[in-house]
Amino acid sequence: MFPTVREVLALVPVRHGAPRLVAGDAGLDRPVRWVHAAEVPDIATLLGGGELVLTTGIGLPADDAGLRAFIGDLADVGVSGLVVELGRRYVSGVPRVMAAAAERRGLPLVELRRAIPFVRITEAVHALIVDAQLTELRATEEIHQRFTELSVEGADAAEVVRQAADLSGCPVVLENLSRQVLAYDPAGQSAELLLERWEQHSRRIRPGGRTAYDPDSGWLVTTVGARGQDWGRLLLRWPAGGELTTGRALPADDGFESRAAPTGAVRTDAAPAGRTDGDRGGDVALAGRIAGPYAVGSGAPPTRLTILVERAASTLALGRLIRRDAEGLERQIHRTLLTALIDHSRPVDEVALRAKALGVPLDRRHLVGVVVRYRADEPVGEGAAPGVDAGPEAGPARLRDLAEAVGHALLEAKLTGLTSAVDDHAVGALLALPDPAAEEKALAAFAAALRRVRLDAAPARPPAPRSPVGGTFRPAAAGGPAAVIVAAGSSVSSLREAGRSLVEARQIAQAARRDRRDLLIFRLPHVGLAGLLHLLRDEPRVQTFVERELGALLAYHAQHPREQLLGTLRAYLESGRNKSAAAAAVHLSRPAFYERLARIGRILDVDLDSVDACLSLHVALLALDAVRRS
Repeated sequence: MFPTVREVLALVPVRHGAPRLVAGDAGLDRPVRWVHAAEVPDIATLLGGGELVLTTGIGLPADDAGLRAFIGDLADVGVSGLVVELGRRYVSGVPRVMAAAAERRGLPLVELRRAIPFVRITEAVHALIVDAQLTELRATEEIHQRFTELSVEGADAAEVVRQAADLSGCPVVLENLSRQVLAYDPAGQSAELLLERWEQHSRRIRPGGRTAYDPDSGWLVTTVGARGQDWGRLLLRWPAGGELTTGRALPADDGFESRAAPTGAVRTDAAPAGRTDGDRGGDVALAGRIAGPYAVGSGAPPTRLTILVERAASTLALGRLIRRDAEGLERQIHRTLLTALIDHSRPVDEVALRAKALGVPLDRRHLVGVVVRYRADEPVGEGAAPGVDAGPEAGPARLRDLAEAVGHALLEAKLTGLTSAVDDHAVGALLALPDPAAEEKALAAFAAALRRVRLDAAPARPPAPRSPVGGTFRPAAAGGPAAVIVAAGSSVSSLREAGRSLVEARQIAQAARRDRRDLLIFRLPHVGLAGLLHLLRDEPRVQTFVERELGALLAYHAQHPREQLLGTLRAYLESGRNKSAAAAAVHLSRPAFYERLARIGRILDVDLDSVDACLSLHVALLALDAVRRS
C-alpha cells in the first residue's frame, strides 16, 4: 500500500534536488510509511519505523562514533531511508564513515546536491501515500463485489479462477490435494509452460501458513476448504524476481547536472511503478488492475493480492459446500472434457493439456470409449426394486451411484481415463491404454471390476441404506442378464478420433438395452439389427417406415393406453410368435391374449400369422425403440 524508497526518489520534487544514492541500494524497495524532517541526533527515539528521514545534517554528531551510532539507531528502529541535503553542514558529500555505516546496515543514504524545500518532498510523498491507500480501498471493494457476485450466481471453479486472473493479471491455478490441476488461467502467458510437470513443481511450493507467499517459487498460495475440511490450494504467481533498472546515480530533471555513478554502481532511475521497461522482455508480466501500482520484482506481493486469493478461495469453498451433494469437482471437469470430445466444443490440444494436468495423459495413448448404462431408464423404485423409495431425485442419485461405481472399477482395474455421466442415463469413460495389445484385457478387467463393485454395493435386503459406492445397485437375478450394460466403441490412436469411439459406445449401449444376453462387454458386432437401426434413427425414411407399419396402433394406444396392445405385440414378436409363451410373459390367459392379437391385426390390417408381416412389425418396433431413446 505504501510507495517504496525507489518510487519516492523518482518523484519530480525529489529529482529537482539532484539526488544521488551513496549507500544502501539493497534497501531501495523498502516501503515509505511517512516522511519526517529532523535535525537532532536522537530522533530515532521519536520514530516508529517506515519513515523517510530528511535532514540538512546541522545537528548531527561531529565525531565518527556519533555518526555510526546515529545510523545504527535509525536502522534499528526500521526507518526506510535517510536523505541529507548538502550545503549547510556537508558541502561536497556526506562523511565516508556515515556512508560506510549505512552500507553495512542496508539503509538507503541519499544526498540532495541542490537545495529544495523539504515541504515539497513531504507533500508529494504524502499525496502518493494517500492515493495508494485510496487505490487499495477501491481495489479491495472491487474484489469484494466481484466475488460476492460470483458466490450469488453459483459460478463454477473455472469462472472463479478466470476472474481472479483477470483482476490480478497473474496466472492462477486451482489444484486438489493430490496436486492435480482442477482449473487454471494463464493470464495471457503460455499454458503449456505454466502446467509443465505441474505436480513436481507444485510439491516444491511450501509456504508457511494457510495463506503465504513462497519467494523461492514466486507463488502466493492459500488453502481452499471450509468446516475443517480442506480439499485444494489456490495459487497465484506473483512475478517476483523480475529485473528492475536499478542504480546509484539518480539523474536530476532536465537542466540540472547529474554526475555519473561510481564504478560498479547500479542505476536507480527506474520507470515509475506500474510501467514496464522495454528491456524486461515478456518473461515477467506486470500484474493487472489489482496489482498494477506495484513494481515487478518488488519482493512480496501487495496486500490486495493476498485479499484477492483468500476471497477467491472463500468463493470456491462456498460453492463446494452448496454443491456438496452434486458431482465432485474432478468429476465435473471430467464431464467437461468428455463432452468437449463428443461435441467438438473445445480444441483437442486444450482437452489434452487439461486432462494431463488432471493426471490423465491422453497423448500418444491407445484410446477406447466405454459407456455404462442401466438396461431400463426408469428410476429405481418404479417396479424394479421394491422397497426402495423413488422420489424426484432417484434418477440423478442413481446416475451418481453408477458414476461412482465406474470410477471405483477403473481404480480397481488399475486403468487410467476420464469418466463421468454423458447424458441422463449413461456414464462414459475414455480409457487411455499404453498399446493396442492391452485393449481386450483392459476391457475385461474393467467389466469384471464393475460387477464386483455392483455386488459389493448391493443392499442385503430391501430397503437398505445406500453404501458409499452406491447402494441402489442390484445384482442380476440368477440366470438373468446383468442390471447394467457395458459397451465399448472402436479403439482409436488419436485424441481427435476419441469422440467417435465414445459416440459409438453410447449407440451400442443404447441398442443393447433389450438384448437379454449377459455379456461382459457389448461391441458393435453384438448389437446387429438393433444397432443398425439406432445408427439410422435420425434418418427420415426410417421414421416414415415406423409410422407406416405402426402408426395406426400407436394412435390407438394413445387413446386406449390401458389396453397395452403395443406391449402385447412386442411380447408376441419377441417370443418368436409363440402365443402360449407370450401370454405367460404378459400374465394373460390364452383366450384373452388371442383376443388382443386379433384386435391388433384388425387395427393394423395385417395377418399376424404371416412371417413377412411379423418381420416387418418387429423391425418397426426396434426402430421405434431407437427413435424414442435417441
